[in-house]
Amino acid sequence: MVVRVAAKLFNVPIALVSLVEEHSVSFPANVGLPEAERVARNISMCSVAILQDETTVFANLTEQPCTLTDPFLVRALNLQFYAGHALRTADGYAIGTLCVIDRQPRAFSANEEALLASLAAVVMQVFELRAAMAEDLSVAPALWEAIYARIEPSLLRINTLAELTKWEETLDTEAALAYRVSQYEEATHIADTLQQEMSAALVRLVA
Repeated sequence: MVVRVAAKLFNVPIALVSLVEEHSVSFPANVGLPEAERVARNISMCSVAILQDETTVFANLTEQPCTLTDPFLVRALNLQFYAGHALRTADGYAIGTLCVIDRQPRAFSANEEALLASLAAVVMQVFELRAAMAEDLSVAPALWEAIYARIEPSLLRINTLAELTKWEETLDTEAALAYRVSQYEEATHIADTLQQEMSAALVRLVA
């Protein structure tokens, strides 16, 4: 669910959760890139992103490619933009990333970096929640349905704001800027709500 939300919040066609292993990178959660199930570590930008404390951003992979990885996969899949934030365990060990990818270059603001970091924290909560539910998976469908119900109104508002923005002559009109601010506020609300719901669910399961 988190990768679908991330793709919508950042308005990108591709969002992935990656797990970086010694020689390869797998994508257990994948929206928009079904052909990539597992790749060699040396061609994945996620293997670079897990080494960073901050969000890793490549705004234009054609003009400024990632020099630490083999660019073959990027060219083959026509990937132009990448932003990834490391997934870290409670003791600080990086196990993978949450990343968003576009097929065209784009800017990525400090607010968007903070939002991606918040969603990466939610991914780690999902891992904890799944581990806690391992002995009773029957509770999962109702739990995810309840969580989605909490964020659905904000997702609908984001869609509406995106459509309103398209009616503006340029992206820097007063109205377009106001729409983007409102979109960011809704996106932040979604990230906060997800964190709260995951924390509450973990408390209930442990209890």
